[in-house]
Amino acid sequence: MSTGGRRIRRAGEVLFGRRARLRWVHLVLGGALLMPYYLLSTVGLGALNPNQGHARQLLLQMLSLFTSLPMAAVTALVPTVRGLEGAAARALCAVARPEELATGPSRSWAARWRTAAFFVLHLFTGGVVAGMTLAGAPFAVVLMFGLIGSEDLSGYWTDRFPGWMLTGPALGLAVLLLIVVSNAGCGALLARWAPRLLGPTPEERLAAAERRATVLAQRNRLARELHDSVGHALSAVGIQASAAARVLRTDPDFAAEALCAIEETARGAVAELDTVLGLLREEEDGGTGPAGPTLAGLDDLLRQLARTGVTVDAELAPGLGALPAGVSREAYRIVQEGLTNVLRHAGPAPAGLRVALDAGRLEIELTNPLGAARPSRPGGGRGLRGIGERAAALRGGSAVGPSEDGTTWRLAVWLPLGGTGG
Repeated sequence: MSTGGRRIRRAGEVLFGRRARLRWVHLVLGGALLMPYYLLSTVGLGALNPNQGHARQLLLQMLSLFTSLPMAAVTALVPTVRGLEGAAARALCAVARPEELATGPSRSWAARWRTAAFFVLHLFTGGVVAGMTLAGAPFAVVLMFGLIGSEDLSGYWTDRFPGWMLTGPALGLAVLLLIVVSNAGCGALLARWAPRLLGPTPEERLAAAERRATVLAQRNRLARELHDSVGHALSAVGIQASAAARVLRTDPDFAAEALCAIEETARGAVAELDTVLGLLREEEDGGTGPAGPTLAGLDDLLRQLARTGVTVDAELAPGLGALPAGVSREAYRIVQEGLTNVLRHAGPAPAGLRVALDAGRLEIELTNPLGAARPSRPGGGRGLRGIGERAAALRGGSAVGPSEDGTTWRLAVWLPLGGTGG
């Protein structure tokens, strides 16, 4: 198809396609909604101006149209109008982004005034298109076909307007085309302004963004808990099971000990999973749920790591059990994830851990030698990102990377004791 043919086809779809028909229904609906206000305005103005001539009556009708719009605007301030107009525009107006239209009532005066503006625009354009359709379509039919076969009428118009029999049908087609073009233009105008006037206000967009941020923060929190707790347990179980399989025949006692460690680790993982599921029910139950492990449980964590072959030289400051619960819990998860990374990437290598209190903040430092590292898993790196997120939630910070001499890997985290969990 040529370029000209495509343009003609596109123009035909705009004027006569399904979208144009839906918008015509939407506009006629606006004209029907305008009628009570129009009739009320006509009655009021007619009582003030009785017995007027035809010209004055036409002027009165035009004036009634414009005086009915303020009444429509006042009624559109009712909150439920926004949802009704949004549903009608979404179904009939063929808006480019219907998901942006309102689905509920107005909750602020800004939303109500925007709805009133669209309601007035809908009723005004709908009244114009509906009036042209009801009056112009029959008039066009009369121009094209009404005079055919009526000698009296045709003679009357031919005597006064020579060439009427030729220009009448053309004028009738022009009237029909004017109605179609007006429908397309008014429908496109409503479709363009619907998202702006029936869409969310800046305040509603901000509130939606805050709700979205809250949901994302909760999801990230749950993801960190699952990654640091259950992920740690699964890594430990995998290494313990591998060690037990290697010495099952040569050292049954060690294999039995490894299996006992696997059982203990799995039991602890189930408890950790219950803790994470408790976070999911926190909103419903109205409670805080189990707080999870704190720095007071570091000895159990280090003993579990020792069973996998990771020897940790720990230097723990006194008084860790008296730290704020939120700080202590997040610090435990940070240490747990750091040691899990040692287990995953360095294998059974010695590690150094220092947990100290200095100038009102908690300092955590974890080091391990950079030897023959295990290959990283695809999609890894979530643990270090989770550590940074935990530290940032407490208004702290973290640093990770190789040492200056390139012999050790160092993770350093600092948390202010006055921080609050995000």
